[in-house]
Amino acid sequence: MKYTDLIFDLYGTLVDIHTEEDALVWEKTALYFGYYGAHYSPESLQQAFQSALKKREAKAGQSYECFPDIPFEEVMTELFLAAGVTENADSLGINAAQLFRISSTEYIRLYPHALEALAALRKRGYRLWLLSNAQKIFTAYELNHLGLGAQLDGIFLSSDYRCRKPDTRFYRALVEEKGLDISRCMMIGNDRETDIAGAKALGMGTVYMHTGLTPGHQAPAVPDAKAPHYEFEGDDWSRLLPWLLNILES
Repeated sequence: MKYTDLIFDLYGTLVDIHTEEDALVWEKTALYFGYYGAHYSPESLQQAFQSALKKREAKAGQSYECFPDIPFEEVMTELFLAAGVTENADSLGINAAQLFRISSTEYIRLYPHALEALAALRKRGYRLWLLSNAQKIFTAYELNHLGLGAQLDGIFLSSDYRCRKPDTRFYRALVEEKGLDISRCMMIGNDRETDIAGAKALGMGTVYMHTGLTPGHQAPAVPDAKAPHYEFEGDDWSRLLPWLLNILES
């Protein structure tokens, strides 16, 4: 078969999620900080977080070829330290990050028949990889909750590599660590400007899924003979699987 390795985005491709980082979430997180002697108002905590994050991103650099990803828990730890809380600051930062995520998550669920589709693809001999712009401190646990980890041959999360799609360094981390042949890789994702753009830049085949989490107002993909591109409307993997297999095995 031409393709041996299928690389999946997570949110908007396999998983439907809705989060609201509203005032109530910051209020609950500020309360947690206060329990341990780090006294912030919800507003000052949000402002301090955003300021610390921007400083770290600026230090890492950001351009078309450099898209840094800063571990969320490191910023939370920094805010505990800034408030004079030094004991167990790392653990408190992790807990605060997870509390924030749980508090902001309205729902998280698999798209219809996603697990069954992954199992069917593995049975046919494809290797399945996850390459997601995601925070390990959240996503590793969400993968366990959803039962996805057992269907994947490897999980690559941007916070571990401190760069995110479409940064080609993130794709190369997977390719080089696992010894993949780029010409036999197919990237499947729901965002043309991240998932698809980065994969096409390396010459991978691409499948774009237009789902409810796809960002609006994205330019159509530009045809490229070196990197075949396909598009699918919807998120139901019972429909997508036979369509995808036809592409992969034709």
